[in-house]
Amino acid sequence: MLLPHQPLQEAAVPSQRISARDQAGPWHSEAVCRRDEAGLFFAPSKEPTAARLSREEAAKRVCARCPVMVECREHALLQPEPYGVWGGLTAAERRVVLARRRRREAELARTTRIAAAG
Repeated sequence: MLLPHQPLQEAAVPSQRISARDQAGPWHSEAVCRRDEAGLFFAPSKEPTAARLSREEAAKRVCARCPVMVECREHALLQPEPYGVWGGLTAAERRVVLARRRRREAELARTTRIAAAG
């Protein structure tokens, strides 16, 4: 699993658009979480639910002020990262986003086939 403070392989960086930030260096070099404790973003084993929810909310507050939150979120969705808070989303929230994207893509493919056949 890749943490924002670890080196990122070039192939893993989302490449949909090239911004000034992308030209300056990898997105994770600007991540606010690099300055915070990694334990805030990843659950310890057997963490009680109340403690997990509190920790995740604290991690999301860090993400909310991060200049690369969108890049981080897309990285976590494209990899996909199975654990932790990435880009302001928990693993469960990312699964929901991915499921919605798959449904949207399937619907688009279906409507495209119907339009092409008609």
